[in-house]
Amino acid sequence: METEKLYDQDAYLQTFDARVLSCQSGKDGYLVELDRTAFYPEGGGQPADHGTLGDVSVTDVHEKDGVILHSCTAPLTPGETVRGVIDWQRRFDHMQQHSGEHIVSGMLCSTFHCDNVGFHLGADIVTIDYNAPITWEDVLAVEARANAYIWEDHPFQVSYPTPQELETLEYRSKKALTGQVRITSFPGADTCACCGTHVSSSGQVGLVKFLSCQKFRSGVRLEVLCGKRALDWLSAAWEQNRSIAQALSVKENTTFAALQRLQAELAETKQRCAALEEESFLRTAHDYAGKGDVTLVVPPLQGDGARRLCDAVSRECGGRCAVFSGENGSYRYAIIHAGQDIRSLVQSLNAALNGRGGGRDGFAQGTVQTTEESIHAFFAQV
Repeated sequence: METEKLYDQDAYLQTFDARVLSCQSGKDGYLVELDRTAFYPEGGGQPADHGTLGDVSVTDVHEKDGVILHSCTAPLTPGETVRGVIDWQRRFDHMQQHSGEHIVSGMLCSTFHCDNVGFHLGADIVTIDYNAPITWEDVLAVEARANAYIWEDHPFQVSYPTPQELETLEYRSKKALTGQVRITSFPGADTCACCGTHVSSSGQVGLVKFLSCQKFRSGVRLEVLCGKRALDWLSAAWEQNRSIAQALSVKENTTFAALQRLQAELAETKQRCAALEEESFLRTAHDYAGKGDVTLVVPPLQGDGARRLCDAVSRECGGRCAVFSGENGSYRYAIIHAGQDIRSLVQSLNAALNGRGGGRDGFAQGTVQTTEESIHAFFAQV
């Protein structure tokens, strides 16, 4: 016997009474069948409802051949009547996300003549896949249209057309359908075959906010938030921006301009530091002119600093130059001996100083985990 689906009749029903038809052990608890339920089972990209049956927690809900099975943490007695209570915060969140997805998908699909080929309502983010290229500017334009539609507060409609009516009806669907088809509609925005739960009017979606648009297969993958999720995300983003503004001593609406100024100042500072560093490397190289083999252990250098210092010294010293840059037992190294095969030296170094690296044509670089004393002791023997 199929379970009576109360959520189809009233998506806002939060409590109900039902008779337990069966209870059997399941993988993670007990599977309970009721004669009627307001718990929505997982399907169509929408997660299942959670809540309680009596004093027992409902952690998952699935449908099989018209029968809805409730995953419960404890057994229930067949024949008894239980009070079901829906986790309303979770359910309404899902209704907002699902309804918002219908509105934006209807607009995107009609505008760009594409299909919604993937929908996942996650715990934090909603992702939607479309099989057409759409730009971020296009997405933002649809976002503006969708929010305007939401604030106009259009009613949500459900119908069950006959097979003859269905043949002439234009609606979105990701797969071929058989049997009685449930058509859901936000008039003027979307008409879609869907079994999920939705808000009663577009105004209850509240808000939609796209977060990203990435190329995915032949189309794009969008991340979007609706309702309270969108409000919470925007509030957190605003609070973060406010903190940044305070740190930079600027107004909240000028943080990006302030960041650009900082980036320009940082780039200029890096150029000055690079010039000073290069001057320092040349002075060091001059100090070792004609000294033959040189081993230097210096404080940490940024980027390829060890290689550049080694290159400068090797051009002056007239022998092999080895530079180790680091501290606390961890060093980057660069070794240059022009015209010499240093592969065996590097292999011995890596073995003796717990190192990794290599090279060719008289140049090698890598890392070692050792002490400054061990470095000098190694080169004193080669």
